[in-house]
Amino acid sequence: MTAEPLIHVSGLGKVFGGQVVLDDVALDVRRGEAVTLLGPNGAGKTTLIRVLATLARPTRGTARVAGYDCAREPERVRAHVGLVGHGTWVYDDLTALENLRFWATLGGHAADGGTLRAALAAVELERVADTRARTFSLGMKRRLALARLVLARPDVLLLDEPFAALDQSAGKWLEAHLAALKAAGGAVLLTTHSFGRGLGVADRVAILAGGRVVLDTPAAPLTADDLRRLYALHVEDA
Repeated sequence: MTAEPLIHVSGLGKVFGGQVVLDDVALDVRRGEAVTLLGPNGAGKTTLIRVLATLARPTRGTARVAGYDCAREPERVRAHVGLVGHGTWVYDDLTALENLRFWATLGGHAADGGTLRAALAAVELERVADTRARTFSLGMKRRLALARLVLARPDVLLLDEPFAALDQSAGKWLEAHLAALKAAGGAVLLTTHSFGRGLGVADRVAILAGGRVVLDTPAAPLTADDLRRLYALHVEDA
């Protein structure tokens, strides 16, 4: 029997104040797979990520992560999920090391100094470990947010515009981290507006428009220009 996908979405709907944001969404992400989700602003990409991260409850349908229902078993889901959203959730008055220690304590992860500094070194922030985050650029804050993934080692990553504000070095680190996670049997769902970056890490590309998945296709044969044409066709028709 085929193993259940690490991410399973079926018939998912979400309504905010009478406005339909997600409408009968179906999407699976299996072990060792990354799916890049494209779509215009307001298409529901962030809402889908939030439902899977247990930060929003669906109006109807099913969302499961690692076999657990996102609405009914949120604590079990959170134990498997690493989330990087639009916001960095960095505390400006804490140092990089203090931010990481705080996150580790909340998540129940190892928080000894050596482990924390190794996570900062992985994202090239070891030299500012004892510097308050208020002095950091947005790109540095996003690196600090990514250090949480090094600590937690989740098997499901939910990434909302993860390459935004990252320099070339940090972008390459993230691509390598995602490749390693897939090789270890993890699953990745990420949103992006960058067609090149979206293809670089994806096994499949899905387009969300009008609250629905209007295209779900293998990434391998596609070029960035192919993807732009498909995006224009499907978003215009949605």
